[in-house]
Amino acid sequence: MQIGGLHIQYYFVCKRKLWLYAKNLGQEEGHERVTDGKLLHEQAYKRARKKEIYTDEGFKVDALDGEYIREVKLSSKMTKADEYQLLFYLYQLKKRGLIRKGLVSYTKEKQTEEIELTAEKEKALKQIIEHVNNILAESTAPALINKQYCKKCAYYDFCYVTEVD
Repeated sequence: MQIGGLHIQYYFVCKRKLWLYAKNLGQEEGHERVTDGKLLHEQAYKRARKKEIYTDEGFKVDALDGEYIREVKLSSKMTKADEYQLLFYLYQLKKRGLIRKGLVSYTKEKQTEEIELTAEKEKALKQIIEHVNNILAESTAPALINKQYCKKCAYYDFCYVTEVD
């Protein structure tokens, strides 16, 4: 299976969500948080000449702004997930001969973080990609993690449904 940046994001947020998303269960369509994120992406980078750039393997980056690949997020609650999603894009571009840096902008906090693909982070990312592929190869979903943020997840109903006799 071809993985993208969202797979990397979900790897850090919830491995069960990663697996469910990859199986195309469609829980995200119309979900409030997903809709908010789509609206944010539509409004972001109005001055950027190159927005939503798709590559040969189907992944896309939000915007290309000179030497930077840009990503926009609502808040900084999942900074490691955001960092590695952007590192994934930087790695994919590097494989195609394009060396760039990354900027992730958090709209709630009005702050931007610079991300750079170092040799150490690239090595870690390759291991994460391998872990993602292993998770996706499993025949059953990973265990429920039961975190506070689960209540806002598009897959909440799927994970917390109880059978009634």
